[in-house]
Amino acid sequence: MNRINKKLQEEQKMLSIYFTAGYPEPEDTVPIIKDLEKNGVDFIEIGLPFSDPLADGPTIQESSTKALKSGMTTNKLFEQLKGIRNSVEIPLVIMGYFNPILQYGVEKFCKKCAETGIDGLIIPDLPVDVYNEEYKTIFEENGLQNIFLITPQTSEERIRFIDSVSNGFIYMVSTASVTGSTSGFSEETRDYFKRISAMKLQNPQIVGFGISDEEIFNQATEYAKGAIIGSAFIKHLNANGKKNIGDFVKSIRPV
Repeated sequence: MNRINKKLQEEQKMLSIYFTAGYPEPEDTVPIIKDLEKNGVDFIEIGLPFSDPLADGPTIQESSTKALKSGMTTNKLFEQLKGIRNSVEIPLVIMGYFNPILQYGVEKFCKKCAETGIDGLIIPDLPVDVYNEEYKTIFEENGLQNIFLITPQTSEERIRFIDSVSNGFIYMVSTASVTGSTSGFSEETRDYFKRISAMKLQNPQIVGFGISDEEIFNQATEYAKGAIIGSAFIKHLNANGKKNIGDFVKSIRPV
């Protein structure tokens, strides 16, 4: 069983943390992963730096730019993650854009993910239809889940299609804006969460965008299986480097 599915069977609300590979310093990737797991995070999303991250707000864009300037590459990320499964057990997901994956070679990239112990991919700009027709077999052969995003604007028909193609969780974007741009949820957003919950999809939903503290995490997980923190954690790294990661995790989900 894929580690993602196994983890989703646990009862607690899932806390997933996103950070950019090679940030704040080029060799910080693995130490941050280990520290996040040690402090009780359920999933880790490793951002593959890209020069034009269309869904990301300024905080994550800036971390991506700095990582690229410091020499972070796809090859370097795989090199850093070699042997990660000797010490880390929780699900690891790479979040990136399709251009670098296409340049690397989709099949080669997926094979590298499988060798390294990556469990899934989030590729915001890979349409579900294209994935289903051209790449699904490659992902499945390498034991990788492709995690799709839905937004408040996604039609019910498309959500059900995404659900039928998925085999893990659905990334429920809380807002139509970019990451890090909102704080707290409007009544309209809560209605959206309720609407998706009422659809009784076969895959659980994990909410992303706009989650920065314990209160918002609790709001997001009232109708969903978990929530993803990205920009708020990058801000923590900006201020503290690799230090005090445990304090940050406890500020979102106290033990």
